[in-house]
Amino acid sequence: MDQYPSKLIEDAVNAMSSLPGVGKRTALRLVLNLLKREPGEVENFATAFTRMRNEIKYCTQCHNIADVDLCAVCADTRRDTTVICVVENLRDVMAIENTLTYRGVYHLLGGIISPMDGIGPADLNIDSLVSRVGTGHVNEVILALSATMEGDTTNFYIFKKLSGIDVKITTIARGVPVGDELEYTDEVTLGRSIANRIMYENNLAR
Repeated sequence: MDQYPSKLIEDAVNAMSSLPGVGKRTALRLVLNLLKREPGEVENFATAFTRMRNEIKYCTQCHNIADVDLCAVCADTRRDTTVICVVENLRDVMAIENTLTYRGVYHLLGGIISPMDGIGPADLNIDSLVSRVGTGHVNEVILALSATMEGDTTNFYIFKKLSGIDVKITTIARGVPVGDELEYTDEVTLGRSIANRIMYENNLAR
């Protein structure tokens, strides 16, 4: 068991190491770095995280993270609102935006269907997607979920939910390797996968 000279340092290390990918040694190094800084600087550091947690909003239209009711993408009048790209989370939005090739809008599910993790359709933002598409103002829905079993399951569920609505449903081309997360795909490959998207029915036939 690690021995710390101070219970305060131990508590800080435990809190820091609770973050994903941060081990005890890395946490201790970060804590000791904070300890060297001016009190005001550390307070600003803590305040930034507290404000983020307490004041962050979720876009009332697409569920993206935002500072106000509408996220920057949904509020941008230059975006094509007739095309909705369905993604798992904010990291996927950032990955696609970095390609500089997509000009439609998004819909964040907040996860993917994963029975092993206890996540079902009711836990995701699927009903609000159906409502958006059901307005009749959407021409295309792009299914851009990770090429995993859970991603494919979620794609198929959404496809079935939208099957009674007159809308084109496409999926990104398999330039994204099977089993890969979108956020780890390079911008060129991801951009091409979106540009070369195919009809979802054709993907089912493969």
